[in-house]
Amino acid sequence: MNDKIYVAKLGKAVGLKGHLRLFIDSDFPEQFKKGASFTTNKKTTLIVEEYNSNRDTIKFEGYNDIDTSKKLTNQHLFVSFDQTKENCNLNKDEYFWFDIMNSKVYEDDKLLGEVVEIHRYPLNDYLEIATSDELVKQGLSKTFLIPYIKDTYIVSVDTINKRIETKSSFEILENS
Repeated sequence: MNDKIYVAKLGKAVGLKGHLRLFIDSDFPEQFKKGASFTTNKKTTLIVEEYNSNRDTIKFEGYNDIDTSKKLTNQHLFVSFDQTKENCNLNKDEYFWFDIMNSKVYEDDKLLGEVVEIHRYPLNDYLEIATSDELVKQGLSKTFLIPYIKDTYIVSVDTINKRIETKSSFEILENS
């Protein structure tokens, strides 16, 4: 499942016609449109027949009654990176986390480290950086967090070359 992204969990059956409660864990609810395809953690491919965003319910092709849809309860839905890029629209200066992961982080041409995780907090997202070996040898912390705030800490993001330019981040590392 390394090339798959978790996007939602299926809840209990709702009504008699095969609808299920849907718990979305994605910034892109628009991907749950009619005809969209998802893979479950049990390797089943499901195609959306109907999605109701007001009621948070979903119905899949071939699951037309409560008994068949109940079999899907508590399964997780996944999509591929390519499906995500195709079905989810980003705004300027927005990136998919999988395009940012493993990017090298630089400040003034000095390698600070590599993005190993992205943490989501209410006010901002934070990039968790595994500090470069050279800086760890100088006694700096093995990991540190950079707030993902454009222009304050993040100068530029190059997803093709996996390179993020920062400012004021070395200071965060020194104080970590």
